[in-house]
Amino acid sequence: MNESLSFAHVVRAEWIKFRSVRSSWMTLAVTVLLVVGLGALFTAARASRWPPRDPAELFTFDPTRISLAGVFLAQLAFGVLGVLVVTGEYASGTIRATFTAVPRRLPVYAAKPLVFAVLSLIALVPTTLAAFEVGQQLLSGKHINTTLSAPGVSRAVVGAALYLVVVGLFGVALGWLMRHTAGAISTLFGVLLIAPILVHILPSPWSENVDKWLPSTAGQAVFGVRPDSSTFGPWTGFGLLCAYVAVLLVLGAVMVSRRDA
Repeated sequence: MNESLSFAHVVRAEWIKFRSVRSSWMTLAVTVLLVVGLGALFTAARASRWPPRDPAELFTFDPTRISLAGVFLAQLAFGVLGVLVVTGEYASGTIRATFTAVPRRLPVYAAKPLVFAVLSLIALVPTTLAAFEVGQQLLSGKHINTTLSAPGVSRAVVGAALYLVVVGLFGVALGWLMRHTAGAISTLFGVLLIAPILVHILPSPWSENVDKWLPSTAGQAVFGVRPDSSTFGPWTGFGLLCAYVAVLLVLGAVMVSRRDA
């Protein structure tokens, strides 16, 4: 790396790149709208049909999780943002200029996910908090709302933001590994959307045993409040998701350092 370019300079350069790309802010805005808007929509729909016909739902209903239901679709948008942070440079050819300025490459490789994670966390914690507050306001008319001080609720609200950040980093890792937008996004959708559907087709108990190991299922445990015996605990599941992403990032680092831009 050029002596005049410290890691702090590389981080600043990555921040400038992120803020100067309009699609980054548009995708981030879509994610925010999906988390808050869909969460409110699903919560309002559930409140309008309360009490449920099935008495069992009275014991399994999770007011926190329903208010955060927008995360399930928002994860796709945010994962795509993670992919584009990397593949956008490959598509435009600017990655060559980047690696020319920073020949060792690994500082760039580390700076991109760092900048992405910090900015994402700053944006997403208020977003999931807003979704929670809007959802609980909608549920309050039926007296089935909860509060941040209730056991596990604050962890779930912050956990939803953390889950989205790690999904975004999953997209970043796929972008480094594949370098092509279409292939990385297809893989992202396959893991987050298609794999759970296919696993649920399997007969029991295979479906339950395999499902809890999927990245999405494991990670989503962190924003549930009601215990679920079929999945890992909140932090265990989230830790498993982080481990999957960490492995991909390490593989990506090895590939980026060895192959041509």
